Amino acid sequence: MKSSVEPLEGNKVKLYVEVEEAEFDRDIDRAFRTIGKEVNLPGFRNGKVPRRVLEARIGLGPAREQALRDSVPEYLAKAIREHDVDIIATPEVEITGGQEDGPVEFDATCEVRPEITVPGYGGLRVELPSITPSDEEVEEAVQAELRRHGALEPLDRPAAEGDFVTLDLVVTRDGEEVTGLNTEDWSYEIGQGWVADDFDGQLVGASAGDELRFTTTPKGTEEPADFVVTVTAVQELAVPEPTDDWVADNFGEHETVDEWRASVVEGIRERRLGQARSQVVSKLTDSLAQLVDIEPPESLVNNDLQRRVQNTVQQFQAQGIDLEAWLSATGQDPNSFMESLKGQSEQAVKVDLALRAVAHAEQIEVEPDEVEAEYARIAMQVGQKAKDVRKAYEKNDAVPELMAQLRKSKALEWLLQRAEIVDPDGAPIDRNALLPDLDGGEDLVDDPDAVAETAESDLDDPDDPDDPSSEQDPS
Repeated sequence: MKSSVEPLEGNKVKLYVEVEEAEFDRDIDRAFRTIGKEVNLPGFRNGKVPRRVLEARIGLGPAREQALRDSVPEYLAKAIREHDVDIIATPEVEITGGQEDGPVEFDATCEVRPEITVPGYGGLRVELPSITPSDEEVEEAVQAELRRHGALEPLDRPAAEGDFVTLDLVVTRDGEEVTGLNTEDWSYEIGQGWVADDFDGQLVGASAGDELRFTTTPKGTEEPADFVVTVTAVQELAVPEPTDDWVADNFGEHETVDEWRASVVEGIRERRLGQARSQVVSKLTDSLAQLVDIEPPESLVNNDLQRRVQNTVQQFQAQGIDLEAWLSATGQDPNSFMESLKGQSEQAVKVDLALRAVAHAEQIEVEPDEVEAEYARIAMQVGQKAKDVRKAYEKNDAVPELMAQLRKSKALEWLLQRAEIVDPDGAPIDRNALLPDLDGGEDLVDDPDAVAETAESDLDDPDDPDDPSSEQDPS
């Protein structure tokens, strides 16, 4: 087989492929074997009819047509690998010779992934919520913990905002009870504003034993209802005074107030750190995507969109949710739902192109041991052997894209290590605290395993007899 590639306008190339007659004759032999399985001739077992007999009976034409259908995609795939063509859509193939006899020739017009540059990627700025709590936030957390350890004490005075009242509540509308609002011995803190806009105001000034009657509109409804509120107790929350002894009695891991307050600060900081870690990659890639000044190719967008839709449908099915019912409940139709996902796909394609550009510009490469480590990681996920994972990827020509995903992950790590990461006030955020386990960028790129779903689907049967690389039992 001979092949050549010619660049075209609009992110396209044309592959020219020529297959010598002797080589294509082997494909015709294979086609005759396929046809022979479907032909029953007296004196021959099924599938064992010699080519010369079949050719005499049906002629060469049907086998040549079968060989063209079967082998042209294989020769095209070989040419794509040979010239390292990064196709992103199904090629348009035109057979230009060999339909009747002689060498087979065909052209394939292929849309390829555009190669772009992203000026300014080395100076990205990412703004995240501050991981250091303010004094007011620390004091609020301390008071919340003290309140949790507080106790309610009875009061002899009328209720005020911030007091707790114990209530019997009867709510009716046209003589019928309003569902969810009738209760007894309910302890309620005045000022929460849970029941109705003026409910708390009605309670201010009430004393134990008072019965309050009024009409108001409960929250979440549109029609007014009649309230009968019986106040059975008025109490206030007495919070403890934090001392070293109190801290030692209530928090075994701390012995002093200062140690306890320091732990409160650290707890807030860890929660904030977790939030920042969950946002840093998306914030960084959003900034990176803004540097991409081309429209993402529609074929790439559609491929990503199809995958997102499939994932969404599978997630809904796993949760027992009917997609049509969910769309109706959320006021969406299939078109608006697809349009909402399309924006995410366009963003994802821009990020993909930009990360590839960074990897190229910075000469980031993937070492063989990194690929082997990825095979091992996938093998653990799917419960197979690493060699079977490798075999499946190789069989489906998925290794180049897997390596591209690993390069993108390493490019993302490169960016994370150099981006300016600040809080809303412009103060730097400790990169080492934010990214303590950054090692090779694993799992940083969205859905890295989606690059070779067809490869991984073969893992269910790693010893496929149709796979020439399959390790068969010699017995």
